[in-house]
Amino acid sequence: MVLSDTLAEEARTLWETAQALAESVAPRAGPVSPRPLPPLLFFTDPTRTPRPWETAARLPAGAGVVFRAFGAADAVETGLRLREATRRAGVLLLVGLDAALAERIEADGVHLPERALSAAYALSGRRPDWLLTGAAHSRQAVRGARDLHALVLSPVFPAGGASAARPALGIEGFAALAAEAPCPAYALGGITARNAAALRDSGACGLAGVEAIQAAFSSP
Repeated sequence: MVLSDTLAEEARTLWETAQALAESVAPRAGPVSPRPLPPLLFFTDPTRTPRPWETAARLPAGAGVVFRAFGAADAVETGLRLREATRRAGVLLLVGLDAALAERIEADGVHLPERALSAAYALSGRRPDWLLTGAAHSRQAVRGARDLHALVLSPVFPAGGASAARPALGIEGFAALAAEAPCPAYALGGITARNAAALRDSGACGLAGVEAIQAAFSSP
């Protein structure tokens, strides 16, 4: 994928670093993914990313979006706009937790919060075509994860949003959890174009983010 010259240097750095991480990780045991894992995952948030379809439209082909509606009244409308934007861009679309919403907007899979990781078994049986990812913040959650194609470990660095109250894992902490994970692991939390390279050799299969990705892939 060759990025447009109009994209910011931060966007190019994030994407190229994410690709390098994905290429450096050895194959892992676990469920076979129905499609290639995106090197870069853009996590939406109703408050922090109010127009996520605009960012989704500018992501490189092969990237992914995790749509977290958090019960917003306009979840279906926003989800459909995201589905349209991601299809045009060649970007995968996952829905946070809500399998019914994922089916409604014809998403490519579901991302489960840590509290709902046990739902992966039923989802994998009902929708083997879906890509299933899950969040984990502790060794206990990582060790208990099953039937997922990838885990998203956070926060790696001090972060905002729901992760603001959680202590940062740091590079070593992330690497330790990634090594124990039963499937590939993404790095999420406080990751920017300035610190992403520090995750090389950490075992991360890619990068995930909210505001940093939105800012990097904003309109020129």
